[in-house]
Amino acid sequence: MKRDTRHAYRFTAMAASVLAAFGSAYAAEDEVADPTKPSSSVHFGLGYVDSDNSRFGQYSGLNEKGGYGLLGADVVMRDDATGRWLRFKGRDLGLDSRELRFDHQVQGNWGYYIDFSQMPRFEPFTVNTAVTGIGSSNITIPTTTTAGPATQLKMERERLTLGFDKKLAGNWNFKATFRNEEKEGARIFGRGTTGSTGGLGNFEFTPEPIDSTTRQLEATFGYTNERLQLSGGYYGTFYDNKNKAVFITGGNTTVFTGASNTINPIALPPDNESHQLHVSGGYSLTPTTRGTFKLAYARATQEDNFLTAAELAPTAVAAGVPAHLGGRVDTTLAQMGLSARPMPKLSVRANLRYEDRDDKTPLFKYGAGGTTWDGNNEPRSIRTTSGKLDASYMLPMAFRLTGGIDYDEKKRNTSPLRVVTFRETTEETAYRVEVRRSVAETVTGALAYIHSDREGSPFIVTTPAASGNRVAPIHLADRARDQVRLTINWQATEQFSLQFRADQARDDYDQIHVLGIGPREGRARNVSVDAGLTLSEQWQATAWVSHNETEQDQWQHVGPGTAGLVWAAALKNSGDSLGLGLRGKPFSWLQVGGDLSYSDIKDEYGQQRVGGAAGVVAPLPDINTRLTRLQIFGKYAIRKNSGVRLDYVYDRFETDDWTWTSFTFLDGTTLTQEPVQKVNFIGVSYYYQFQ
Repeated sequence: MKRDTRHAYRFTAMAASVLAAFGSAYAAEDEVADPTKPSSSVHFGLGYVDSDNSRFGQYSGLNEKGGYGLLGADVVMRDDATGRWLRFKGRDLGLDSRELRFDHQVQGNWGYYIDFSQMPRFEPFTVNTAVTGIGSSNITIPTTTTAGPATQLKMERERLTLGFDKKLAGNWNFKATFRNEEKEGARIFGRGTTGSTGGLGNFEFTPEPIDSTTRQLEATFGYTNERLQLSGGYYGTFYDNKNKAVFITGGNTTVFTGASNTINPIALPPDNESHQLHVSGGYSLTPTTRGTFKLAYARATQEDNFLTAAELAPTAVAAGVPAHLGGRVDTTLAQMGLSARPMPKLSVRANLRYEDRDDKTPLFKYGAGGTTWDGNNEPRSIRTTSGKLDASYMLPMAFRLTGGIDYDEKKRNTSPLRVVTFRETTEETAYRVEVRRSVAETVTGALAYIHSDREGSPFIVTTPAASGNRVAPIHLADRARDQVRLTINWQATEQFSLQFRADQARDDYDQIHVLGIGPREGRARNVSVDAGLTLSEQWQATAWVSHNETEQDQWQHVGPGTAGLVWAAALKNSGDSLGLGLRGKPFSWLQVGGDLSYSDIKDEYGQQRVGGAAGVVAPLPDINTRLTRLQIFGKYAIRKNSGVRLDYVYDRFETDDWTWTSFTFLDGTTLTQEPVQKVNFIGVSYYYQFQ
C-alpha cells in the first residue's frame, strides 16, 4: 500500500480521550502564521500489518506481518532577495517504495533537481519449487518431478533522475534530463516442448533472472515569443541486460532430449538503443488562426552479439550465422495541424499525421524452416497515415453542433509464410457528431454518435491452409463500429454537483462470412455517476458508482486440417464498482474522514464446440474477483504546528481464479494463491510543521 495524502485512521477509545484532553490547550493558542512564507513539515511513526499477504503490499513492501517505519519530510526554503528556492521532499522513507527529491532553483533563471525512487514487486503467487539458482543465469532443474519449498520471487527497481533547466538570452531556454533505472530479481518463466513423448502442455519452471539497466537522455531547446513557439532536441534510450541467456542443468530427460535441447540455453532480451531528433512548434497566423507541426526521426538498433559456440555447448552456432542480428528500425514522423475561428460562431480544426516505421534488419536464414516458417527472420515494417477534421458551430437556443471525420490507414510488409491469416493494408474511417446544450443554468448535457468502418486489402490466407489458423486477428478484421455517448453535468446548488456518463458500442465483423471463423461481434457498455456534496464549511462528501461490460463473440479453429475442432467463445468481462468518501473538521484541532471502495469483477468464457471432428471441449468456469478497501484517517493538532496522525486500512482480496489451482510444472513446481486475503494496517505518526 503506497501512502499518499489520503491517509487512513481509526481512533481507539484511549486515543480519543487523549486527543480531547489536548483540545482546549490548542484552542487557546495563537493560530496566526505568515501566509507569504513557504511551509515545511516532517513526520515519523510506526505502522503495523497484521498478516502476510501477496496483493496488499505487492508494490510497497508491506507484504509481511510486522512493524514498519513511517517517515517523510517536505522542507522548503526561499530567499526573497535573490529568488532562490531549495526544497527537499521524502516520502515513504521507511518502506521499500521510498521516494526522494531535491530541487534547487533561482526563479526565472536556472534550476536543477535530483530524484530517486525505489519500488519492489513481489510475485503475487506462492511458488513452491525445487529449482535452484533462481535469480542467476544458471539454474538447475530436478530430473524427476520433485516438490519443493516455498520461494519468494521479487523484482526491485531503483530509478535516479537528474534534471536541469536554464533560461537563455533572446526568449530561448534549455532543458535536459538523464534517467538511470536498475532492475534486479527474478520473475516467472518457463520452457515448453511439443515433443512426441510429452506432448503439448509440458513446461518446466525456468525463472527469468532480471539484472538490467535502462538509461534515458533528453535535451531540448525552446523558443517563445508572442506568436511563435518552438521546441527541438534529442532523445535517446540505452538498454543493457547483464544476463544474455538462461543456462539450464538437469530437467526431464524423457521429454527434453535430442532436438528439444536446442532450447538450452534460452536467450533473454538483448542489449539495444535508440536515438531520436525532433522539432515541434506552433505559430499564430492571426488572432483566431494557429498552425502547429512536429517532425521527428528515430533509429533503433539491436547489435548485441549472439552467444558464442562455446557458450552454447553442447549446441553450437550453425556455420555462417552472423555475429548479431544487425537489427535496425528507422522511424520518420511528420505531423501538422491547423485550428481557426473564421466566424464568431464557427471553429474548425484539422490534423494530418504520417509515420513510417521502416524495419531495415537484414534477412538471414537462421533455420531450416517448415510449413509455417521459411527459416528467415521477419522484419516488420508499418506505415501509418492518419488525419482528423472537425468543426463546431453555435446554433440558436444555446445548441452547439460538432461534427468530424477521422481517417487511419496502415500498410504492413508481408512474409511468404505466416502462421495466421494476414492482410497488408487496413483503412478505417470514423464519422462523429455531437450536440451539446445548456439545458438550464445548472444543467449541461451532450449526446454524441460515432460510426466507423474498417476494411482493407484481400486476406493472405495461412500457409499452408491445412494448418487451420485461417482466422483474421481482431485488429485486421473488417469491422463496423457504432458508439453512442451521453453526458450530463448538474450543478444543483453551490453545495451539490452530479456528473453522469453512459457509453455504448457495438462491433460487427464481416470477415466471418468470408473465412468462416474469427471474431463475430463485440459490445461494450459503461455507465458512471459521480457526486459531490458540501454538507457545511467543515464537512464534504463524495460518492461514485460505475458499471462496465466488454463482450467479444468469436469462432476459432484448433488443430490441423479437418482433424481439429471449431469452437465458439462468448468472452465477457464485467465490473461493478462504488466508492464513498467523507472529509470533516469538527473542531479546529481535529480533522477526520475516510474512503470506502468496492469492486466486483467477473470474467466469463462461454466456450463450446460448434463443429469439426468429434470431441468434447470442456467449458471454462467463470472467474470472480472482489476487492474491498476501507481507509479511515484522523489528524489531531496538539499545537498549531504539530500533532498526531492515526491511520487504519482494511483491505480484502477475494478470487476464485482457477488458472493456477491445478497447474503443476513438469519438474513439480506449483503456483498458488490464497483465494481470500484480508489485511489490517494501523499506523501512528507525529508531524511537525515550520516556516
